[in-house]
Amino acid sequence: MKKGKICGYDDETFEGAVGKILTKKRLTIAVAESCTGGLLADRLTDISGSSKYFMSGVIAYSDESKANMLGVFPDSIKRYGAVSKQVALEMAKGIKHFACVDIGLSITGIAGPTGGTKAKPVGLVYVAFVTDKKRIVREFRFKGSRQEIKFQASQAALDIIRYNI
Repeated sequence: MKKGKICGYDDETFEGAVGKILTKKRLTIAVAESCTGGLLADRLTDISGSSKYFMSGVIAYSDESKANMLGVFPDSIKRYGAVSKQVALEMAKGIKHFACVDIGLSITGIAGPTGGTKAKPVGLVYVAFVTDKKRIVREFRFKGSRQEIKFQASQAALDIIRYNI
């Protein structure tokens, strides 16, 4: 499958296309989600045969769960905030390590409609992708309802997976 604007043909979904690539390349993935509340894991596991590549998903909503379950440094949360590129990267590294997978992916952000500030508005999302050779963190500024922001964040994560494997 070539990388580009087309994600699938006929009834193929974005997550199905990503699943095919992961299966073909024999790669495993685990995800650590905060603002998406498990939506990415749900989408990845909606695909029959996803157990070949999807190994684990953690919803680390609180700062304590980010630290205790994923090994995020409490100092990073204090210094940069839970919604930051630094914490996103630590979350991805943590889930990759703890799940013993090829790819660790994390999402942290502010889905709203409350919780935003001028410095960190509703819709601010960080997605981190970690392999043995790559460490990528992307910042997004989504608009819309809580559900729309969560969906856009999961779409962005799938796109990052697709372009980096």
